[in-house]
Amino acid sequence: MQKMSLTALAREQQERAASSTSGRSARTVWGGHERVLRQTLIALTSGSSMSEHENPGEATLQVIIGRIRLDSGDHHWEARQGDLLFLPSARHSLVAVEDAVVLMTVAKLGGA
Repeated sequence: MQKMSLTALAREQQERAASSTSGRSARTVWGGHERVLRQTLIALTSGSSMSEHENPGEATLQVIIGRIRLDSGDHHWEARQGDLLFLPSARHSLVAVEDAVVLMTVAKLGGA
């Protein structure tokens, strides 16, 4: 068994995002290309975003710190610390309403 502190990792990613010209930073905390399940911690500074992209499989987004907005077509959802979003299968984008860290969990469709 392994254990890690999401709080400590979130702080680390926030610092990296703050010093990055893109205002973003990410780290895979579990899984990868060889696994079906993948969890990635993503930090975004206020106003920074992840442009529209496809959903690679079934996915959720848990807000660890801050507040975000998820846009998909004409639909928009806001979420804050402690919220869990079930990502749409349609193309979507993510914007940090304030400095934020999210944990994205994806189960890739079709296996590894």
